[in-house]
Amino acid sequence: MQVLIADDHAIVREGLRRILGDVNDIVVAGDASNSVEAFRLARDARFDVLVLDISMPDRNGVEVLKQFRQEFPKLPVLMLSMHREDQYAIRSLKAGASGYLNKQSAPAELVNAIRQVAQGRKYISPELAQQLATQVGDDHQVPPHETLSDREYQTLLLIAGGKTVSDIAAGLALSVKTISMYRSRLLQKMKLRHNAELTHYAIKNQLLQEE
Repeated sequence: MQVLIADDHAIVREGLRRILGDVNDIVVAGDASNSVEAFRLARDARFDVLVLDISMPDRNGVEVLKQFRQEFPKLPVLMLSMHREDQYAIRSLKAGASGYLNKQSAPAELVNAIRQVAQGRKYISPELAQQLATQVGDDHQVPPHETLSDREYQTLLLIAGGKTVSDIAAGLALSVKTISMYRSRLLQKMKLRHNAELTHYAIKNQLLQEE
């Protein structure tokens, strides 16, 4: 299997190369540090699986995923992230990912995930599967933050993490007006009044974690 790795951290890419280098049926045939490089490589060669970091430096990983699904609809994409599964896994799967794996997972789990998505199947960890089963069994009601768009949710996490609207705009290469619009929408959807309530909500629901 020809695998393409897209992650902005060189040490992560090298670590993945070493893990997969010991596997007979998997070859890391390309690696990219940003979305532009990833698309260039995918257009120049055929890959069986894309391993994509959800926190790309130039664009949000979910947005990159959606574009890959449009341009390469048959290419399975395994999302790799430092974020807890309950934060981004469902969003990624809804956006077209074939699987979602936390970077703290064991090497054997990575190999299993790549093999599984390459066969056209979905991959989620046993822990996430159990969580989803529990939610179904409890007639789970969707929490307010799961009603947000990807950009609104990203804005929520950044504001709750202490970033100002100007900081977020600069970091995402968007206008302050656009970020302010996302902030207004998410406050309205979640029935919150200001940043303090938003931050309290994020902490209470354990949405924040150290990178």
